[in-house]
Amino acid sequence: MKSTLLTLLFAFSLIVCKAQETRPGPQLPPETGETFKVGIAGYTFARFDLDKALETLKALDVHNLCIKDFHLPMNSTDAEIAAFHEKLKAHDVTGYAVGPIYMKTQEEVDRAFDYAKRVGVKLIVGVPNVELLPYVEQKVKEYDFKFAIHLHGPDIAIYQDADDVWNHTKDLDPRMGMCLDIGHDTRNGKDPVADMEKYHSRVFDMHIKDVTGPTKLGYSLEVGRGIIDFPAMVSMIRKVGYTGVCSLEHERNMDNPFMGIAESLGYFRGVIETTKE
Repeated sequence: MKSTLLTLLFAFSLIVCKAQETRPGPQLPPETGETFKVGIAGYTFARFDLDKALETLKALDVHNLCIKDFHLPMNSTDAEIAAFHEKLKAHDVTGYAVGPIYMKTQEEVDRAFDYAKRVGVKLIVGVPNVELLPYVEQKVKEYDFKFAIHLHGPDIAIYQDADDVWNHTKDLDPRMGMCLDIGHDTRNGKDPVADMEKYHSRVFDMHIKDVTGPTKLGYSLEVGRGIIDFPAMVSMIRKVGYTGVCSLEHERNMDNPFMGIAESLGYFRGVIETTKE
C-alpha cells in the first residue's frame, strides 16, 4: 500500500512538472541586433489594400513599411493620417518613409514635402526631374529631411544606377542621396555590393530584390533565385554600418505575390543569420 502511494505521488509530481513546462517560442527575427532593419516597400502591394498589406507584414514578423500614396493618398486629411497610423500601430508596424514619389514641377516637390511632414516621417524616396534638384535641396534644408532618389536601372532615362544618383547629388546637401535598388542597379550592369561600399554615406534606403540578368532584359524574381550575391551584400551592409531599412520590393506575380514575398524574406533573413560572425 505504501509503495503504491509513493508511486502515485511520483507520477503526480511528474504531471505537475510537465504542466509547468512551456513550449519554446520562435527565435527573434535574425535582423534583431543588427544596425539595419528589414521592411517592405509599399509598392509590393500595389494591387492590394492596406489591410492586406498589414496582414502580410504581421504574418511575416516585419515591422517597417515604406508608405505608398495608394495606401495613404497625398490629399489625406490629418484625421485620415491619424487613423492610418493607428492601424499600423495595431499591427506593430512603423511607416518609416514615403515614396517613391515622382516630381515634375516645383509644386509637386512642395506637395511631397508637405505630405511627408503631415505623415510624420523624415525620409522621402523620390524621383524628381533633374532640373528640380536645386529646389529639392532647398526643401531638404528647410525641412531637415533626408531625400533618397530611387534609381530605376535602364527603364527610364534618369537615375539609372548608383553612379548616376551619386553624380547628381555629391555636391548637394549631404541629406540628399539614394534609395539603392540593388535589382535595378544590377540591371544597369553595375555591382550593387561595390556601389554600397562606394556610396554608403548617401544610401538612405534600400530596395531588396533579385534579378535574372545584368541587362534591361533581366527581370525581377524571388530573392535567391537570381544573380545577386546576397551573402556579399549583407556582409557589405554590415561593413559600412548601414542604419536604414532593407525593404523588400517584390515585383513578380503582383496579382498574387504572397508566396514570393515569404520566400524572398525567408531567404534574405537566412543569409543574415548564416553570415553572422
